[in-house]
Amino acid sequence: MWQLDYPWLLLLLPLPWLAYRYLPEYREARSAVRVPFFAAMSQAVGQVPATRGTRTNHLQLLLNLLVWALLMLAIARPVWVEKPIERQQPVRDLMLAIDISQSMETQDFTDANGQKIDRLAAVKQVVHGFIQRRKDDRLGLILFGSGAYPQAPLTLDHASLSLLLDDSGIGMAGPNTAIGDAIGLSLKLLDQAHEQEKVLILLTDGNDTSSAITPDHAASMAAAKGVVIHTIGIGDPTAEGEARVNLGALRQIAEATGGRYLRAENRDTLDQVYATLDRITPHQVKTLSHQPKRDLFWLPLSAAIGLLALYHVVAALWPHLRLRQREVRDDVQPQ
Repeated sequence: MWQLDYPWLLLLLPLPWLAYRYLPEYREARSAVRVPFFAAMSQAVGQVPATRGTRTNHLQLLLNLLVWALLMLAIARPVWVEKPIERQQPVRDLMLAIDISQSMETQDFTDANGQKIDRLAAVKQVVHGFIQRRKDDRLGLILFGSGAYPQAPLTLDHASLSLLLDDSGIGMAGPNTAIGDAIGLSLKLLDQAHEQEKVLILLTDGNDTSSAITPDHAASMAAAKGVVIHTIGIGDPTAEGEARVNLGALRQIAEATGGRYLRAENRDTLDQVYATLDRITPHQVKTLSHQPKRDLFWLPLSAAIGLLALYHVVAALWPHLRLRQREVRDDVQPQ
């Protein structure tokens, strides 16, 4: 489909007629020699002198009007509008913070075959499925133990994110648990995002013992920034020391930010936890549409230039053609 970007410029089309109708005629005075017997001379050579004034050349007038119309069409900028190109852009940024402290090596989870596996292996299996279902969201990954470390920034490259998750191992970030630092680092990474909806999913099986910032203070900072934190506890609340998960603290973090606190005791409940997160944070995308345009102004402009060039070429050759025709006619006349 084609259209004009500046159709109002077509209002200039009648300008030549208005100028012809209302502007005075152009007259030019020139020096001349009066010849009383000019009429007799013209009759002797067999030519009729033209009348005073400019002869009307209808072909040239039509050409001028056509060139003017083509120029007006060119400056009105005709364009060809292509089919719209639509692109979906995520409206939510989601950060995963996963505990890889020493307590995650506890083998109290089972895989699909019923074999005993450690907690981190079970988490990886479930999180992989979660990542695959969030294809329209930007996801980031933070691993934490005694400290918090970014593994992947917010990205739509979920394949690379999954590979980084596979490469993570228990104890890589230290044996302790720094929940407050993980929240703080997540806020720093989410600050670089441009979307309004920002979500952090925090999974841990321990108690905060080594953070530079307390979890409560980190949660209040997240609430002030509008970041929703969903917490998942998978540890044993009856254990001692580092291995004891503080379910009350996780619940307070979630409530302070408007998130949900969820408990996972085995692989099945862990899978249900991420299914619940899918429901409470559904896919949301923003559709951006763009219609490319191809300029066509060069078509009428080229036509106008071509007509003018053709006219001047014909006008330059016409006297020579007339002379040639006259010479040929004189040659064929009998002597």
